[in-house]
Amino acid sequence: MKFSCEKYLLQSACGIASRAAAGKSPIPALEGLLLQASDRLTVTGYDLKKGIYTQLEAEVKEQGSVVVGARLFGEMIRRLPDGIVTISTDINNNVNVKCGKSEFNFMGISPEDYPEMPVVDGVNNIALPQKILGSMINQTIFAVADNDMRPIYTGTLFDIEGEELTLVSVDGYRLAKRSEKLESAKMENCSFVVPGSALADIERICGDSEELVKISVGAKHISFSIGETVVVSRRLEGEFLNYKKSIPDSFKYTVKVDRGEFMSAIDRVALIVSERNLCVTPIGRAEDVCTCEGSGEGLQIGFNDRYLKDALKAAAKEELNVCLNSASSPCIITAADGSDNFTYMILPVRLHA
Repeated sequence: MKFSCEKYLLQSACGIASRAAAGKSPIPALEGLLLQASDRLTVTGYDLKKGIYTQLEAEVKEQGSVVVGARLFGEMIRRLPDGIVTISTDINNNVNVKCGKSEFNFMGISPEDYPEMPVVDGVNNIALPQKILGSMINQTIFAVADNDMRPIYTGTLFDIEGEELTLVSVDGYRLAKRSEKLESAKMENCSFVVPGSALADIERICGDSEELVKISVGAKHISFSIGETVVVSRRLEGEFLNYKKSIPDSFKYTVKVDRGEFMSAIDRVALIVSERNLCVTPIGRAEDVCTCEGSGEGLQIGFNDRYLKDALKAAAKEELNVCLNSASSPCIITAADGSDNFTYMILPVRLHA
């Protein structure tokens, strides 16, 4: 194999594909990147749960493939001088990298040791702009569970009904929901759960672009095609929360708040709150006031400050409705202007004196 390409293109491709390479694995090839030179250069990372491959323009003088250590190779390319990088291998998988006056020689891994990535049949397909999908993930991923007590909640539900896509994340203490109309869909009503780790990578890859992300749904895997990059992820199996029945649809109290003012007040008071959600601690006591429209009739209710701030940071409107029923009922945060494309639900905590 022998090819040449621009350093910055190769560095970018390696950075993207490395997100799917295994950190540590009993299979050494999984800790590497698969380089395949044919008409173009393809760089692949795959850890058996998630795979990312991306293509770039290259002058291929001799077709072939090799596996290189993701961490070492990525650092090597990053530290090379700007210019054209030439990479070649021999029949024993010895790799030679040249750029300007710099040159590296190291041992690669046979591509035959690299596992084959699943092929998504793509019977069902939807498409939406990169910036829309990126914002939908950003506004829901914070509520994905960070432990494996209920594996299904370590992912986000994609619920497709008619011409609307809804993303829902839940961790047992809070729920984040974001909906968007679809312009292009070729599937019946369906739902599937995508691991949060894959969505975090997809959000980073998505740019502020109107270019479409094509989502193909298979029986066990999902693929996201974003420009020259494809992310393939397994589907999480299990019973996800019935979010439609979990979110209250009527409220005793609704108050309108300014998002920035509310978040600033919470941020100041949170300096005193302890890990056990005590509002009066050995440090002292904090109190702040946020102006609002409406009345709670003296209702006292407590929330985890971090959960509340996460929801406020993700909310895409400056004026929000905070909807409540009782001190033991969940809080619902929606847009004050009546648009219903995002909803956040937070369970209350017991207030400790």
